[in-house]
Amino acid sequence: MKAIVNKISDELQFQIVQEYLNTSVTQKELKEKYNFKGNNNINYWMRKFGLSNQSKEQIKLDLAMEKEIKKTSLELEQELKIKKLEEELRLEKFRTKALSTMIDIAERELKVDIRKKAGAKR
Repeated sequence: MKAIVNKISDELQFQIVQEYLNTSVTQKELKEKYNFKGNNNINYWMRKFGLSNQSKEQIKLDLAMEKEIKKTSLELEQELKIKKLEEELRLEKFRTKALSTMIDIAERELKVDIRKKAGAKR
């Protein structure tokens, strides 16, 4: 009696390996889902395609990095608003310095006190 061999295409093999590496699905679950037999098929296909099984820590790190990279529209909007406010603050500081310099020049050349002096009048 000869065993029946189901030939799985390279594309499907690669898809199964990718699903195994990128999700938390076990090899047993994939065997049931795609209806194939054999205990080391997925490991063989991984070697065939030059892929390796990442550690759980590496998968968690990759997921965290992915979340960090993907920013919501609200976050992007807030970042733009912050940049705009920082630019306005920079310009306002420059304006304040320019006005202060103008007052200093006017007081020196006109010999007039323009700034209010500290202390209460009686």
